[in-house]
Amino acid sequence: MPTTSEKRAAFRKLHESGFFIIPNAWDGGSAVRLAKLGFKAIASTSAGAAWAAGRDDGQLSRDEVLDHLGMLVAATDLPVNADFENGFADDPAGVAANVALAVDTGIAGLSIEDWSGSVMYDLGLAVERIAAARAAIDAIDPAVMLIGRNENFRVPGMTAKVSIARAVAYAEAGADCLFVPFILDLGAVAELVSAVAPKPVNVVIHDYDASIRAFADLGVRRCSVGGSLAKRTWTAFDEAAAALRRCEP
Repeated sequence: MPTTSEKRAAFRKLHESGFFIIPNAWDGGSAVRLAKLGFKAIASTSAGAAWAAGRDDGQLSRDEVLDHLGMLVAATDLPVNADFENGFADDPAGVAANVALAVDTGIAGLSIEDWSGSVMYDLGLAVERIAAARAAIDAIDPAVMLIGRNENFRVPGMTAKVSIARAVAYAEAGADCLFVPFILDLGAVAELVSAVAPKPVNVVIHDYDASIRAFADLGVRRCSVGGSLAKRTWTAFDEAAAALRRCEP
């Protein structure tokens, strides 16, 4: 069984060259199954974790998410990247304190969003939050990766240009990897990759087909699936359960 340090080192190594898919697990069973399929790392999903608990995305508390991350880390030998939402705090000091707690679960990386739950943080504050997360990580283990995430889809009309500028600012503030979930246009993705180079870019995908290779060709380092794998699973569950219900006299 690899140590925490070994998993963190392996996770960083994955980001140095090439391309990999990092699927999002939502419970111990999904984490184990993904490992058996040969994936090199997994990520958590705030939506999937909430659905598994019978709640909506964003309704889990910080402590519930920390417990969830610890469970995923214990369930598999793979490195785990945490969907840590907005860090469960608005102010940089609060983000730093909560990031330190997340690092202590044994994760290999975590993302910090620039969305409060109701508004997009001003760029200056968003950058301070990333810098605070970086400092908190470095004080414990600099090997842990920080992913700077711009929630562009939350703000109607936010352009790719603005999102890319935010990604650049987060990279300069200490993010190791940049993630703008709904920049999917290949031209915009290429601009994002170039703008933050040599730091790696994550793209979220929902179509599980050969189109993923186009992102690899552009220099995207990794693709995650967000809550889509969990959603497909729950959709199949709902359909099967509905069929079963219809069999009842």
